[in-house]
Amino acid sequence: MYTRVVRMPEPPDVADVVAERLLERIIDLQATRDSVHVCLTGGQTANAMYERFADLAATSDLDATKLHLWWSDERFVPATDPERNSLQAIERLARTIPIHSAHIHMMAAKDGRKDAHESASEYEQELDDTTFDVTLLGLGADGHCASLFANHPSFDLTTTRRVIGVEDSPREPSERISLTFSALNRSREVWFLATGERKAEAAAACLDGDDARPASHVHGERATVWFLDEAAAGHLSPQFNCEL
Repeated sequence: MYTRVVRMPEPPDVADVVAERLLERIIDLQATRDSVHVCLTGGQTANAMYERFADLAATSDLDATKLHLWWSDERFVPATDPERNSLQAIERLARTIPIHSAHIHMMAAKDGRKDAHESASEYEQELDDTTFDVTLLGLGADGHCASLFANHPSFDLTTTRRVIGVEDSPREPSERISLTFSALNRSREVWFLATGERKAEAAAACLDGDDARPASHVHGERATVWFLDEAAAGHLSPQFNCEL
């Protein structure tokens, strides 16, 4: 297993490069297997990447029938709430990619469910023993990833649960659903996306192995790649040989 930092000048460059590499990775995997599982994330950088990915996919050899989409976390809000990570991603990807509805594994919305724990249990059953080929994750300025927060019950490295309901989240909305470290670390590759000076301190701390930052505990079985713009890479230790 290796860790690599890929540094680009500006946020749009991060979106472009990740979109290109993700499409290439999926197509390569589809050549030798019947299904490819990608775990998506939310956020401004990720949404820009989905836009670019959809544009590139339109004229590519991508086989949408083999693609399965999952999510690392979700806001526990009604199904039509535009703040849902899954809606934001699918709105962009479905412009050009005919993904079968049965292959779009959204976390259950608030409608008709008593709490986020119920939705988490449903998603855990659906997830079963799935291993992600690529997991995309954002990075909070405090070092959180998915909806796993420092100094919060969600920051549990010992749980065997793969999906949890999150209450009293430090970020709104207070109720969320999240994959756990156990689930995220069953990814062949983990790709972190971070842009902006606000993320620089957290990115450096996580790469230096700061145990107090949740994101420092997530690693791909084969590779962990950090895609950063120059601002987010501003505090990195000299030992990281960044790929430009």
